[in-house]
Amino acid sequence: MRVLLTGHVGYLGSVMAPVLAEAGHEVVGLDSGLFAECVLGPLPRDPEGLAVDLRDVRPEHLAGFDAVIHLAALSNDPLGALAPELTYDINHHASTRLARLAKDAGVRRFLYASTCSVYGASGGDDLLTEDAPLRPVTPYAESKVRVEEDLVELADPDFTPVFLRNATAFGFSPRLRMDIVLNNLVGHAFLTGQVRVLSDGTPWRPLVHVADIADAFAAALVAPREAVHAKAFNVGTELNNVTVADIAQHVIEVVPGATLVITGETGADPRSYRVDFSRIRAALPGYAARWTVKDGAVELYDAYQAHGLTAGDFAERFTRLAWLSGRRAAGTIDETLRP
Repeated sequence: MRVLLTGHVGYLGSVMAPVLAEAGHEVVGLDSGLFAECVLGPLPRDPEGLAVDLRDVRPEHLAGFDAVIHLAALSNDPLGALAPELTYDINHHASTRLARLAKDAGVRRFLYASTCSVYGASGGDDLLTEDAPLRPVTPYAESKVRVEEDLVELADPDFTPVFLRNATAFGFSPRLRMDIVLNNLVGHAFLTGQVRVLSDGTPWRPLVHVADIADAFAAALVAPREAVHAKAFNVGTELNNVTVADIAQHVIEVVPGATLVITGETGADPRSYRVDFSRIRAALPGYAARWTVKDGAVELYDAYQAHGLTAGDFAERFTRLAWLSGRRAAGTIDETLRP
C-alpha cells in the first residue's frame, strides 16, 4: 500500500516508519519538523516526506494514497493545558479536516492515533473496554474524543476510519521523549540516582511499548475491513496495567543504586484507569503487545548509557514543552508553532 504517515519525524513515527517499510509498504511522511532535531543516538533514514504543518495540508497532498496513518499532534497534557486553543486547532480541527480531504481524495483507510486517556477520570478497578464511558480530563484527551466522533460521521463503504487508543507509550526511539512516565523515571534515575515520583504513586496507568504500537498499526492497516471499520481498539496489554509506584519499583530494580523518592507534591492524579485489550487481539489474529514495563526500563537504561544522555538534553531537548518554549524564545517558531 502507499501510505501517508503524519508525524513521521516524531517519537512514535520514527519507530513506525521502518516497521511499515519492512512490511512492504511505500511510506511518505508529512511533518512540520517541530521535533526533528530531538535525536539521541544514530537515526535511521527517514522516509520521503512533506514538510507541511497539519493545519496547512492541501487536497493535492492526499492524492494517490491508499491509506493515511495519522499520528501528528500536540502530544502531551502539560502542553495542551498551556495552549488549549492550539491543541484544539491542531489535534481536533486540523485532524478532522485531514480526514475529510483524505476521503475526498479516495483514501480508503484512515488509522487514527487516539489514546486511552479518553477514559480519564473513570475511577474504580474494573478493566475498561472500548465501550466504557469516555471521561477525558485534559484538552489533549478531549481533542481525541472529538476527532473520534467526527470520524464516525465520515465512515461509509468507501472510507474506513479506525481508532487506535494507545496506552501510555514507553520505550526507546531515536527521537526521544522524556515527558512520558517510564522514559522520565529511568532518565531521572540514570542522571541523579533518584526515581522521583511527584504524585502519590497510586494512579493506575496502562503502558505500551512504541514497537508494540507500531505493530498494531501495521496489523490494522491490512486487516479485513469488516474487522476494523469505524471501530476503536485499545492498544496494549493487561500485564502493563500498573500503578505509578509499580513503575517506579521496576526502575529501581534496573538502575543500579537508584533510590525511590515519592514527593506527593502534585497530590492524587485524577487520571487513573485500568484497561482491557481483548478486542484488538480478537480482531487482529497474531497481534499481541509483547514488551513488559521491566523490559522497557532495561532497554531505556542501556540506551541512555550507550548514547550518553545528558541532564541538559533530558530537561530541554527531549521534553516537549521545554523544547517548544525554547524555540519560541529563540524566534525559530511563532506563537502558533509555525516557523
